[in-house]
Amino acid sequence: YGKRITFGDLDQLTRRFADALRTLGVHPGDRVAIMLPNTPQAIIGYLGAMRAGAVVVWTNPLYTAPEIEAQLADSGSETLLVLDLFYPRVATVYERTPLKRIITTCLSDFFPLSLRVLYPIKARFTGRWVKVGKHPLVHDLLTVLKHAPISPNGDGGELFHPQPEDLALLQYTGGTTGISKGVMLTHRNLVANTLQCHAWVPDFADGQEIFLGVIPYFHSYGLSTTLNLALMGGCEQILLPRFQVVEVMRAIERHRVTIFSGIPAMFTAVSESDRVSRYNLRSLRVCLSGANPLPADVQDRFERLTGVSIAEGYGLTEASPVTHCNPVHGTKMRGSVGVPFPDTECRIMDMETGSREVAEGEIGELTVRGPQVMQGYWNKEKETRTVLRDGWLHTGDIASRDAEGFYYLMDRKKDMIKTRGENVYPREVEEVLFKHPAIVDAVVVGIPDRKFGEIVKAYVVLRNGLSVTETAITEHCRQSLARFKVPTAIEFRPELPRTLVGKVLRRALREEEVGKTQVEQPQPSLRRLVGG
Repeated sequence: YGKRITFGDLDQLTRRFADALRTLGVHPGDRVAIMLPNTPQAIIGYLGAMRAGAVVVWTNPLYTAPEIEAQLADSGSETLLVLDLFYPRVATVYERTPLKRIITTCLSDFFPLSLRVLYPIKARFTGRWVKVGKHPLVHDLLTVLKHAPISPNGDGGELFHPQPEDLALLQYTGGTTGISKGVMLTHRNLVANTLQCHAWVPDFADGQEIFLGVIPYFHSYGLSTTLNLALMGGCEQILLPRFQVVEVMRAIERHRVTIFSGIPAMFTAVSESDRVSRYNLRSLRVCLSGANPLPADVQDRFERLTGVSIAEGYGLTEASPVTHCNPVHGTKMRGSVGVPFPDTECRIMDMETGSREVAEGEIGELTVRGPQVMQGYWNKEKETRTVLRDGWLHTGDIASRDAEGFYYLMDRKKDMIKTRGENVYPREVEEVLFKHPAIVDAVVVGIPDRKFGEIVKAYVVLRNGLSVTETAITEHCRQSLARFKVPTAIEFRPELPRTLVGKVLRRALREEEVGKTQVEQPQPSLRRLVGG
């Protein structure tokens, strides 16, 4: 929003924050939680905490109070850096957490002077003004930065010298399929994955690239492919706290953005915007897509508009997160997540035992090994042993590999639908649904069924101004899918439930259906269920 911070400024700010944390009682190895959108304060907190030797715990700003409480308790975080807008949620639960200190910041703290003056007026008018009351545990970020006692030798946060295997980050999994777990990532993990990202762009221009920082930094995808990569390359970042399509297009044109990491929903919003013709997006050189499958029609429309072919990749929090990507320049395989990153080994193992490598072209569980793979789950040894075996990370994703070495994801093992004794991979059905001209978004979920075990249900979002019947969609699917794969139930929705980084909350849809079934069940059936 017009405020510019140099690397020299950032260096001083992070040193000050590191010394402020020490003064407040933070020691090496302590966990410091950060609950902020993409703002300068988030970067200052992230780097400053690590310079103090602390372990960073990114906390999703969309978390509810119980979710905040659970994560703070699980991680043992004694310090929280939080936006004042989110403070009311924290205030309701902090007494039940390990918190000893809360550092608050206002969105406008690093705005240009004119916007800092106007912000309180607008915030009050829109009902978003929060006054954080005085409390012994609560500190103001600008105040602690101002009064931080810089170390006598001037090294500030660099008094702590981390070793490569020291814990740097507790990155919690998205929790789309169950309880969120703290992934333990070391300094080596983070640096390795950033180096891998850097190497993947063969013409990366250190000091010259301009990154669009709209993918959330509290998610491992945004952290590695934007924040860490821009810092390593000495490049400028254009920070946007949230995705608004017009604001994104305006930022790309105004700042001549060259690298844009996003999710399919972002690229869809840009390519389908009725205002896209007003903006020049031709400065873009590198576009990366992750988190969800990238529909082919979105890829085509975006390339026509910008001249850039989006490189779809794959990763998971447990691998810092990136392990695969299509070439940034050159041949890309539609429907593929690409080839392995440098120094990343991959195998497709049988789904029954996970101990036998399957032949080329066969479907199995994707396993990976490399310097970016986590050390394990925080305080969860059993779960760690399940996914880390002999140095190999068992991803839980079903995939195959072709003769050219490109990998294709089918689905999560947990998302595979068993109906009529047959396996149905939701992604395969979704790709067919996306080919229908009236459908803009879709997800397929297995719904419990007494007769068939599960049935295939599709949740569909239609393009504005278009309509289609359930029968027409069913006929469309029958032209490309075996009969048992065709959805037997279709539900139209205005939008699909997603996480902030675009992953569809399949679990929420399943739970919704299970809830409906339980309400409809007569009492005797409930008694039989309780009785086992």
